[in-house]
Amino acid sequence: MSTPAHAVTDSWTMTRRELAHWARQPVPVAVGLLFPVMLLLMFGYLMGGGRGVDGSYLDYLMPGMLALTMAFGLEGTMIAVTRDLDKGVIDRFRSLPMTNGAVLVGRSAADMIQSTLGVLVLTIVGLALGWRPDGGPAGFLGAVGLLLLFRFAMLWIGIHLALVAGKPEMVQAVQILVWPVGFLSNAIAEPGSMPGWLATAVEWNPLSHTATAVRDLFAGTGTDHVLAAVAWPLGLLAVFFPLAVRRFARLSR
Repeated sequence: MSTPAHAVTDSWTMTRRELAHWARQPVPVAVGLLFPVMLLLMFGYLMGGGRGVDGSYLDYLMPGMLALTMAFGLEGTMIAVTRDLDKGVIDRFRSLPMTNGAVLVGRSAADMIQSTLGVLVLTIVGLALGWRPDGGPAGFLGAVGLLLLFRFAMLWIGIHLALVAGKPEMVQAVQILVWPVGFLSNAIAEPGSMPGWLATAVEWNPLSHTATAVRDLFAGTGTDHVLAAVAWPLGLLAVFFPLAVRRFARLSR
């Protein structure tokens, strides 16, 4: 009989399994952490930027890049889930006295650890470039919390899509959709500088709500956008978390 203690133990075992992969394959982890740094430098310096932005573009870009980073990188989780499905690893886990769903919880926990490291690395680089958050400790922690909440919602969207895809080869089709959604936001450009129809789409993007709220919290200019930045991820979780759990339970039969 499964108990909450058993569920926590099984989930931690699966988390350690995912983290052990980091030691055996450190290159993908390093690339995942450094890729956002490359984007930050590219948009901030190589391409110029700041069209329609008042004040320092770095102050605008840093929160946007942090939010964009939370949307990208899901392919690692999706490939890991589909690979375990394709190779029958999950079937072997199901034959063990293990809590149902511990595999997914372990995978999501490992992803959140990597995402937290990604926020830390990009923040350090931003500070080195001269960016300074002025919202105080509470504003800083609140902004990080919103970023990780958005990542958690995106993660379960990725897990659900991976369970639907079933094979690693199918993940590439999903990856193609992530980039337009990520860049169709206010992460790197002010919507006011865009055509009206495009600006409307950008403003409805959940990533834009997170980026705007994070900018406000880092700058200490208010919390007007926090509610929307919390509501969107919670709404996405309310849809995709049960879909992922149901799909996994169906595959487990």
